[in-house]
Amino acid sequence: METDNIQRKKAMDKATWWGIIVNLALSIGKLVFGFIGHSQALVADGLHSLSDLVSDAMVLLATHHSNTEADDDHPYGHARYETFATITLAVLLSAVGIGIGIDALNRLLDTEVTLAPTAITLWVAGISVISKEVLFQYTLFIAKRVKSRLLIANAWHHRSDAISSIVVFAGIGGAMWGYPILDSVAAIIVALMICKIGWELGHQSFQELVDTGLDPEALQAIEKTILDIDGVNQLHMLRSRRMGLNALVDLHILVSPRLSVSEGHQISEAVEIALVNGFEEINDVTVHIDPEDDEHAENSCKHLPLRADIMAELKKHWVDVPLTQEILDFTLHYLDGKVDIELVFPLSIIQNDTGLKTGLKTGLKTDQETDSEAGSEISPKITPEQLKEQIEAASKPLKCLGSIEILYR
Repeated sequence: METDNIQRKKAMDKATWWGIIVNLALSIGKLVFGFIGHSQALVADGLHSLSDLVSDAMVLLATHHSNTEADDDHPYGHARYETFATITLAVLLSAVGIGIGIDALNRLLDTEVTLAPTAITLWVAGISVISKEVLFQYTLFIAKRVKSRLLIANAWHHRSDAISSIVVFAGIGGAMWGYPILDSVAAIIVALMICKIGWELGHQSFQELVDTGLDPEALQAIEKTILDIDGVNQLHMLRSRRMGLNALVDLHILVSPRLSVSEGHQISEAVEIALVNGFEEINDVTVHIDPEDDEHAENSCKHLPLRADIMAELKKHWVDVPLTQEILDFTLHYLDGKVDIELVFPLSIIQNDTGLKTGLKTGLKTDQETDSEAGSEISPKITPEQLKEQIEAASKPLKCLGSIEILYR
């Protein structure tokens, strides 16, 4: 697993570094030749490529942090650093786009300062289109191979740059053929594209900061995966939030009310494994086990006492009930606002299938008491039915109790 992560990181880093090299060269070329060649559109596109350089650096940062273990100060990891950086980049992009747009609009309104671009700017724009398309195809190939959503998004960012360069190419060409106004128009279009990218990056990251959940389609797929697991009867309170590239999910599952704790835990483990393995973005799952639908239950069990309090009360009320000191197992089920009790007696106390041998000493045995406390004197026989009736009658003062079931083994 660790080797796979290392190989994945190397592939992502390689694709990103190629993007950095190409974007750096294009940024310098567009800015320099845009100023020299009097093309405002090419200068705007150069600033666009410069923003891509920053986004490539963010991808490297995200790749690094995705392989950094959580620590005591950051138990959920460091992904929110990337989110904050993305919002900062979005603000800067929007500011750059607005500045370019205002300057281009001023040039558009003042025809005296509009200069026709030179031929070199057309060549630079053409090279930008070709190099960006090649970079898009290469990055997308790597992204699909390593199954990285972040790298896929960066690949499409390269494609958007190729499209903006096509707009610049057309604007420069039109300006060279006698329509210098087209260069300013192309600059305005590029400025709008930069602002759009800034808005999308900022909006998505802000949604993450306020813990917006996964989209409905993803939640529906998660729900189907959970309900397909053996032992899960229902699920509710499914919640999710994003943490950088990853998603955190917590939910309640409804299981059979009388399952053992260990089996319920095993089912929750199966849910966690299915979600982490089935959804690339999910890396943390918290499963709460419910014996009943507590979201819509009419009677809550939250107010009910715990085992120690119930046993203390029963010991007082069962003092005159025979054989309670012989109880082998004492199980509580908290259901529908009541506590159902399951008692297990030794099979050896049954005599001739018609009654039970009873000791003079009675009272519920606690964890501190031993089996040696059982009475040695024998009193008249009592049938299993009579024992249950006596236990139920003695337990009536405890209003929190539901049914009482007696088993023998």
